[in-house]
Formats: sequence, structure tokens, C-alpha cells
Amino acid sequence: MTIRPLTVTAAGALLGTSALFLTAAPTATAADRADATAVREGSPVPVAHRGASGYAPENTLAAVDKAHSMGIDWVETDVQRTKDGELIVMHDTTLSRTTDVEQRFPDRSPWKVSDFTLKEIRGLDAGGWFDSRYKGEKVPTLDQFLDRVDHNRQRLLLELKSPELYPGIERQTLRELGSEGWLGRSHRSKLIVQSFNADAVKRVHHYRSEVKTGFLGTPKPEELNSYARFADQINPSYKDVSESYVKAVHAVRGPHHRPLEVFTWTVNDAATARKVTDAGVDGIISNKPDVVTGALRAAGTDD
Repeated sequence: MTIRPLTVTAAGALLGTSALFLTAAPTATAADRADATAVREGSPVPVAHRGASGYAPENTLAAVDKAHSMGIDWVETDVQRTKDGELIVMHDTTLSRTTDVEQRFPDRSPWKVSDFTLKEIRGLDAGGWFDSRYKGEKVPTLDQFLDRVDHNRQRLLLELKSPELYPGIERQTLRELGSEGWLGRSHRSKLIVQSFNADAVKRVHHYRSEVKTGFLGTPKPEELNSYARFADQINPSYKDVSESYVKAVHAVRGPHHRPLEVFTWTVNDAATARKVTDAGVDGIISNKPDVVTGALRAAGTDD
């Protein structure tokens, strides 16, 4: 399967519904959709969820490299902040599931990310829980993660995880992205910032309107115009994907005057990959992206 460059910008924020619904976004025309053929034509883009997390410990450099070895262009990850104000890559708001923090610091339950310094977190084993082969793998800082993705010439779907716990993390993350060169023209098509927190998505768009953003969730079709005022992508769970919903999303233009797009999560089997593809999604986020590409390749052969 040929993976084409993506021209995506993501969707939405709920900063108070009264403010949100003041102005509707215009409906996308056929010409607008033709302008986004890099995504609309062909198969959806496969995205490695927390790296190729079905095969390597999630959100580690090993998972990024595993996705790269599979030929996966897009990598999804999560950003949080340590006690001393450093940005790290971690999905859970606690460290217990994916590190040995309980053994190293047994008296510091519930082991929140925000209760530990970067030095303490960097001293943890973030790989042994997954497989003994990965014992000693570290929790990456955001800049380390960005460097590895850039080195591999991959693209990044960056989630602000629970930003309500980390005031100002939107601006801080943008500063980090800028210092690492990810906000320049050469990287602009390689980055999407998303969150379940709609206010955070809106802030990202306000601070850097050129950055592509995504809202994780399933707004009602009648709400899509309002989301599209500050976002270019609506990213629902695969359980909420239907052909009619995807068409409703595609019918609306985002703030960059392109049709809203749909990246769905988390698809780890071939049958679901084919189902959401038939529904018209633009991207499929998966722990096992090779399963997705295999299913799409087989479906293409059958056509």
C-alpha cells in the first residue's frame, strides 16, 4: 500500500457550548474535497498507536523503531509533565502499569507522573513489564521522542494526555515542538496535535493556528460545524464509526478550509480495519499497524 503525505488538521473543543455554537463552519464543496485528494483517494493512513505497541513497550523509542521497521509513517504518542516541569512520553497518568515504579518506590502510591521528577522517572525500567528482551528501556522525554521520529523520517500524531492536570502544557508543548523544528514549514505536514480535552485543542489552535489539531471523541453531527471552527479532524473510537457519520464529518470544512477528516482508534484486527475503511475513514490508529496494512492490501487485491 502506498502511504501518501497527509494534509490533516484535527477537530474540536468544548469551551462552553454557548460560545461554541455561535457560528457555523461552511459546508465543504466537491472542489474542497478534490483539494484533499492526498488523503481522500486510496486506503486510510495506518498510525502506530504509542508506537508499534503490540510488539514493543508502548511509548518507548523501541516502539517507534518497530513501527519504522514495518514501514509505518505515522506514530501516535502521549505527552505529560513531571513534578519538575519536564515533558515526557507516557500514556497513563500513573507510572505503575508500564514501569517498575512500585518496586523502586513502594511508599509513593499512587505513583502519579506529576509526583516524580524527570531524574526519578528516567531511572525506571519501562520495558521489562512488556518482555524481558526490553528490560532497561527508558521513558523518553518529549525531545528524545521527537528526535527519534525525525531521525526515522516519520510523522507524529501527538496527544496531550489529561492536560487539565498540567496547566499551561499546551503552550509548553508548542515551545518544545518549535525548539525541535517541528513547527517549521518542512515539518508542518508531519504533525497533528490532538486531545480528548476540547479546551486544550482550542488553545493549541489559538496559540499556533497553523498547527493541525484533532479532537478525540464523537460530537453529534449537528455539532460538527462548531468544532470545525478551530479543528480539522474528528477522531472517534472505531465503535462509533459508521459510513453516515464519516460522511457527515467529511461534509464540513475545518479552519484551514479543508474537509474535516476522521482518524479512528484503536483497530487491531483485519475485520475491523476493513469495516472502518469501507466507512470512509482517513486514518486507522492501531497497536498492530502491520495487521491494518495487511488487511488493506488484501482488500485492494480483492477489488
